[in-house]
Amino acid sequence: MGGYSIECALKACIAKQTKEYDFPDKDEVNKSYTHNLDSLLKLAKLKDKLEDAMKSNNQLAASWACVIDWEEGKRYELGLTEKETKDLYDAIADPKGGVLQWLKTWW
Repeated sequence: MGGYSIECALKACIAKQTKEYDFPDKDEVNKSYTHNLDSLLKLAKLKDKLEDAMKSNNQLAASWACVIDWEEGKRYELGLTEKETKDLYDAIADPKGGVLQWLKTWW
């Protein structure tokens, strides 16, 4: 379920692009109805910023590499190990190199 926090954070960044009283582009809105984190990163216009940040923060790069593999269906998978679950949590929540921490600077 932790991947949803990244999905929601990215969607918050996308929503921030629409100013009060603006009417968002319908195609962009429809594209945001996805769980694909890479697509959402592009819609949020953060792909280049993340790539730049990862150049100077190896921990963020490792965290993104872990998080990007998340898919909505993972919550139904049996057999995920405790280590896999902890790695995903750490990749999301780590205060120095976690993806959520980085995304908070953009919403």
